[in-house]
Amino acid sequence: MPLGDRVIGRPGSDFMVDVLKTLDLEYVACNPGSSFRSLHESVVNYGGNTKPELLTCMHEESSVAIAHGYAKAAGKPMGVLAHSTVGLQHASMAIYNAWCDRVPILIMAGTALDASKRRPGTEWYHSVQDAAAIVRDFVKWDDQPASLQHFAESTVRAYRVATTAPMEPTLIIADMELQESPVADQHMLKIPRLVAAVPPQGDRGALQEAARWLVEARAPVIVVERAVRGQQGVERLMALAEALGAPVVDLGARMNFPNRHRLCHSDRRGALTREADVVLMLEVADRWGQLHTVGDPHKDLRETAKADVKTISLSMADVYLRSNYQDFQRFQAIDLAISGDVEASLPVLTDLVRAATSAERRRAFDEREARLGVRKNQDLQQTREDAAVAWNAVPVTTARLAMELWDVIKSEPWSLAVSDRIPWARRLWPTTRYEQMLGGSGGQGVGYGAPGAVGVALANKAKGLLTVTFQPDGDLLYAPGALWTAAHHKIPLLFVMHNNRAYHQEVMHLQRMASLHDRRPDQAWIGTTINHPDIDFAKLAQGFGVWAEGPIEDPTQLGAALRRALAVVKRGAPALVDVVCQPR
Repeated sequence: MPLGDRVIGRPGSDFMVDVLKTLDLEYVACNPGSSFRSLHESVVNYGGNTKPELLTCMHEESSVAIAHGYAKAAGKPMGVLAHSTVGLQHASMAIYNAWCDRVPILIMAGTALDASKRRPGTEWYHSVQDAAAIVRDFVKWDDQPASLQHFAESTVRAYRVATTAPMEPTLIIADMELQESPVADQHMLKIPRLVAAVPPQGDRGALQEAARWLVEARAPVIVVERAVRGQQGVERLMALAEALGAPVVDLGARMNFPNRHRLCHSDRRGALTREADVVLMLEVADRWGQLHTVGDPHKDLRETAKADVKTISLSMADVYLRSNYQDFQRFQAIDLAISGDVEASLPVLTDLVRAATSAERRRAFDEREARLGVRKNQDLQQTREDAAVAWNAVPVTTARLAMELWDVIKSEPWSLAVSDRIPWARRLWPTTRYEQMLGGSGGQGVGYGAPGAVGVALANKAKGLLTVTFQPDGDLLYAPGALWTAAHHKIPLLFVMHNNRAYHQEVMHLQRMASLHDRRPDQAWIGTTINHPDIDFAKLAQGFGVWAEGPIEDPTQLGAALRRALAVVKRGAPALVDVVCQPR
């Protein structure tokens, strides 16, 4: 029944939903908040809760992290609704992660701009003159529309800006009065057509010079980070590497290059860089760090490349920078810096390399590739032997954790949602497809793992892919409500706990500081461990409606438990196996 005699049959939020439906938004994630109550209602009733469908989240940080993981797996943004001041405050860490990881998200936040229309009390606490100010340092663009026509134009612009390289989150502030007031002059409102921008290729002359340097190089190395957005990019990078017979170092922010390829030598980054005469960096954030290091804890500078090494960078990083947050890393002078989208530029660069390659150089490339292939096989065998060390240890080693899971999923079309936590998986699971390993949080902000994996799994559900993730214990405790979201929305995902009962990176930092200060390293456990009492993550997951088993310390019990969990996931639900592990 309507509240009183006044009915608003066509609120502004209905038109806002019309705008959202012209964009390629399958979902919008939110923790409910009154500042977007009208838009929320319009999504579920007027819009039929479809395209976009609303995902219920327990925390705004989880809403954004789910959208972050989803975008990497789906290749397109998800929408997020955030509640005014407090919602954006909660969301800010996850927005920063997405910013560092170069991921597009369309965020909309409510606020009450007109002070004369605010209800007393909470609505004043939750209103702000400039809502976007708290996150403006790490969103690509924001706007606060003053009319519905303004909202239409700015929201389409925000989507396009977010999805144009370098891809980043964007933010639209949706005023409560604009949402809740009746639509006037409907016939005057127009929704602009969304047309995607063509990714920019690097300058052809510069690419030609890069090709010449690479062909003439004695020991070229290709270093890649966020170079590709899908399988097409992987195949284009393979074509370039094979045209040069050059080793590739994949830093792991995406699955840029198949790890069993004879030219993939990611574990040998230091040795290859030391011998390189030309280093090609493809969308690498920390270019200085590829050629230098700083010792810890004494901060001594060490050069890790030859003084006369030639450097080439192909990236969009210099196109869009902010000055406050330091995600741009230390400045590195680059001999040939090319602004351009890597995926769009690779075919041109590869063709130029082939055109510049003589028969004599081709023979040299083939010989180099053969030598690298022999070394690749030797290194793989050594890695397998290293993984077998302490195979039966209790608690479970991380190598055994990785390989027991691999044994269970290897015949499935699998995807490792968060692939930067357990290095053994990156080293030993054969990867050939982009979607098999989707990197990490970007900004190393704790709390991404669980909701990010839920977002990946949601995108993979439509593709028929099995999604698994290694879930750190401390990370899950930031956002355990993501388990409920996975259960509620029936998102199939296998969580395998890396439960080492500590923030172990911080344990090692404290041990290092104690040694530096000539004090007790055995005190490093204070304030860094997660025990006394131990947390039962299986019970935690069960409380959220997720099938779970554990804690498991005996490695001989692990395989059977993982198979039981896999059966649950294949029925369309999330599952969690709590495994007590060695620290690293």
